[in-house]
Amino acid sequence: MKTRNKKSRSFDLDPAFFWDYDLDAMDLDKAYKSIIGRIVERGNQNEIDIIVEFYTYEKVIKAIREEIHFLPNYAIDKALEFFPELKKEEMHCYLNRKDKPYHWI
Repeated sequence: MKTRNKKSRSFDLDPAFFWDYDLDAMDLDKAYKSIIGRIVERGNQNEIDIIVEFYTYEKVIKAIREEIHFLPNYAIDKALEFFPELKKEEMHCYLNRKDKPYHWI
């Protein structure tokens, strides 16, 4: 299913990834950190390719490295698999909580 925002830019991601968002009202450009984080956490290589094409490789890497405040350990590991040039020690989401335990369902 194609997801469209107010400016008619769209990507072809399963809306199930965004069950908690109103996709018709979502501004895909402003919500890029949430979208990228969600896809890194729950998506596969196909979905990663879609967001890279939509946002650009550089913007996705920058968001993962510097702007996303939290990803669980398994998502950090997935990001490292998807983008081998990333280093865990450079990722804000890792540095922000590496010594802090967290409880997650």
